[in-house]
Amino acid sequence: MKDQNHAAPKTTQIRLVKHTPEYWRVTFDNAPLNIFGPEMLPQVNEMITAVESDERIKVVVFDSAVEGFFLIHLDFLANLDDLAHLPPGPTGLHPWPEMLVRLSRAPVVSIALIRGRATGMGSELALACDMRFASREKAILSQFELGAGLVPGGGPLARLPRLIGRGRALEVILSANDIPGDLAELYGYVNRSLPDADLDAYVEALAARIASFNKQALMEAKRIVNVASLPPDIELESGWNACIASMARPATQERIKKLIERGFCEPGDAEDRLGDFVGKLER
Repeated sequence: MKDQNHAAPKTTQIRLVKHTPEYWRVTFDNAPLNIFGPEMLPQVNEMITAVESDERIKVVVFDSAVEGFFLIHLDFLANLDDLAHLPPGPTGLHPWPEMLVRLSRAPVVSIALIRGRATGMGSELALACDMRFASREKAILSQFELGAGLVPGGGPLARLPRLIGRGRALEVILSANDIPGDLAELYGYVNRSLPDADLDAYVEALAARIASFNKQALMEAKRIVNVASLPPDIELESGWNACIASMARPATQERIKKLIERGFCEPGDAEDRLGDFVGKLER
């Protein structure tokens, strides 16, 4: 597929490129970890607004330019007070879960191409997409938050049980452990995992195929599936409120402090092996 290299909009850590008018790519490029800092929130909003407002786009694929990391959790080394307490959007949700709701409901087919770690907010964004495809060798998904004393706030408490069932959702969330690509496929966390060498070609072919179909028919089908499968906003609001409440607890603050002292939010073993890391904090 010919790349026309039309970028819209211009952002710092998120690149939105039109491969064709019908097929766009969004690439996370915030080396070295693709960690989610407060400055990324308006960039995500700008990207989703562009996707929502364009009449020709049919498919958007999310991927990463950072080796080993698709998109991970909040940057706990940054000042998060302003981000946590932003005013709600039109639905009454905080801007982060609301942006994910907008993505799920957008008149566009969204696909996550996961190579590397999709942790915390990265997992939440992938779950908000219509489809997820993972590198069998290199993808790792997780909702690590319980390991830091937090409640996940961007929708996995509502989305994962619908996607993979109650028991497996509780295993993923309460264990706070890493889920490699092959197990993610077995659980239904992703549509399928593929050999890393085949992943790009598969997603490219699927995106191009869908982009060749009639947009009205695509969106009517997606809208009806959404009615049967998306959680109501009240469930997402409950998860976000629980997340903010947990963030303020002294025990959580102390646990996050210990994690940071041992390398959390910095390049190295803590982020490379986050599931093991949070599970061994008290040992």
